[in-house]
Amino acid sequence: MSIRVGLVGTGYAAKVRAEAFQSDPRSHLVAVTGHEPKNTATFAQSYGAATVSDWPRLIDRTDLDLIVVSTVNALHGPIVQAALEADLAVVVEYPLCLDFGQAARLVELAAKQQQFLHVEHIELLGGLHQAMQGAIAQVGTPTYASYRTLNPQHPAPAKWTYHPALFGFPLIAALSRIHRLVNLFGPVETVSCQSRFDPATEQAEPYYGTCLCSARLQFRSGLIAEVTYGKGEHLWQYSRRIEVQGSRGSLVFDRDEGQLTTATGTTPVEVAPRRGLFVQDTAAVLDALTEGSSLYVSAEESLYALKVAEAARQSASSGQTIGLDAV
Repeated sequence: MSIRVGLVGTGYAAKVRAEAFQSDPRSHLVAVTGHEPKNTATFAQSYGAATVSDWPRLIDRTDLDLIVVSTVNALHGPIVQAALEADLAVVVEYPLCLDFGQAARLVELAAKQQQFLHVEHIELLGGLHQAMQGAIAQVGTPTYASYRTLNPQHPAPAKWTYHPALFGFPLIAALSRIHRLVNLFGPVETVSCQSRFDPATEQAEPYYGTCLCSARLQFRSGLIAEVTYGKGEHLWQYSRRIEVQGSRGSLVFDRDEGQLTTATGTTPVEVAPRRGLFVQDTAAVLDALTEGSSLYVSAEESLYALKVAEAARQSASSGQTIGLDAV
């Protein structure tokens, strides 16, 4: 029996999802809703799907088994809650929602309903993360890690990703940064964080022109990690760099080039291309729904990463170091 899919969103992720569902005989795309009616109609027509005016009407349909949420972050929580309450399976791009308390209730609701809830984290499937997992043992006991992504944009666009209410706190919205570190290094004890937001030169409020957010994570293992996320007009050099220092060596990934350094010298670490990750995630979802196989990540794991990000948000707001037990 083919899984009947309703899709919220018409952007890049939604497009790749639609193609993946349509190409797999276990599923088909039934209906789509989006922000712009004209774009939604064109998108839906491309995949032979019905156009729905808004997401509540999509969830009210009786011919769906699965809702896929690929829209602005601020809408994730309300859509997921409504879909679960309608006893529909749910796939949502990270973050599950912008409020940690609500996210915890959604995970609890899915368990109570015995309903499928998957929070996508495709970075865990990517070549960079797989390369890190394969090489991390060679550095010995990890003692320090840093993860920096900086994306200059001149001028800053008037897009929802630069709208604080729609995008959310940067380390919650860009949750994959923290999730990658937690996946590699385990539980976190404390978080301290600073953030700044500068106005745009061409866009009026509430859009900002630059955001910069930097957090220090103290892990239970003793490892210290720093994660920095920034984008916009006051940045001038693109950076995507991950570094791990350990008792026997170090790992450095600059963009997609990796190096392992130990007492015997420096060797390159191969990183597979970042392609087809949404397709892999979609296939894993269909495997889980049709065969009962395990997913590569659980909603509970995503929720824990969100808890760490919420501690960062609280720290940036209060100026205090936040313990995970207090979140």
